[in-house]
Amino acid sequence: MKTSFLRYLGIMALVVLAAACSSSRHAGKSQMIGNLKGEEYLEKVIEYAPRWQALTGKVAFSLDMDGKSASLNATLRMKKGEVIQLSVAPLLGIEVARMEITPERILAVDRLHKRYVEISFESLSGMLRTEIDFNALQSLFMNEVFLPGKPQLEAGDVRRFHVFPAGSKAMIVPKSSRALSYQFFTGTESGLLEKTCVGIDGMDGYALEWDYSDFSGLDGKLFPRHIVARVPAKNFSLDMKLSRMSVSADWESSSALSSKYRRMELRELLDMLVK
Repeated sequence: MKTSFLRYLGIMALVVLAAACSSSRHAGKSQMIGNLKGEEYLEKVIEYAPRWQALTGKVAFSLDMDGKSASLNATLRMKKGEVIQLSVAPLLGIEVARMEITPERILAVDRLHKRYVEISFESLSGMLRTEIDFNALQSLFMNEVFLPGKPQLEAGDVRRFHVFPAGSKAMIVPKSSRALSYQFFTGTESGLLEKTCVGIDGMDGYALEWDYSDFSGLDGKLFPRHIVARVPAKNFSLDMKLSRMSVSADWESSSALSSKYRRMELRELLDMLVK
């Protein structure tokens, strides 16, 4: 129980960043999506997509891994291109744990026991042998179609994708990528992003899938209140139910720790996670 908050935050960070899926690349020209050519359809998707600079809300996590389950309630805060924060404060609003992800690093803080783990994206990319893209990671949480390394899609980016019909959905695939590859599935009629797959080329049997549902209004646009991340080959799922959503940016975006906090090495955290 003493380490549960940090454990759950650590598991979420490791799964989001390290789990990967194999996804095939598709060649050829974009096809018709409904009554629109592929590029015309994608232009509409980009045009009508929200362009929020911040998102906040309450999130109820349900973790299932190899038949073992755990739950956690937290506050999620994001500022576009700047930070992703998860804060756990169950005791009279007093924060007991926090995970903060920026373009430079991941920070996990256990306030109950005055300790933290910090690892740079550069070090993490070396461990995983692939470049980790903060903007891509944040886009998964923000329900966005994205291009690696690009903070925001623009109308001219339609030429950098292939678009294919996929039943009642359209499949959107970047024409080129690095080690990571992506597939986005949007509703043919709505244009809403309903599923994202992320993969590492040459790694068969691994899959990270993000499913989005229960869309409702937020600041004049639609945003999913239910997100499920899955790694089917590993029997892992992370269910996220969001509520009390806002686009407010009126909050502190960086964490300051006093000298009383003890830094833990990543190996110490990993050992704790598997106990």
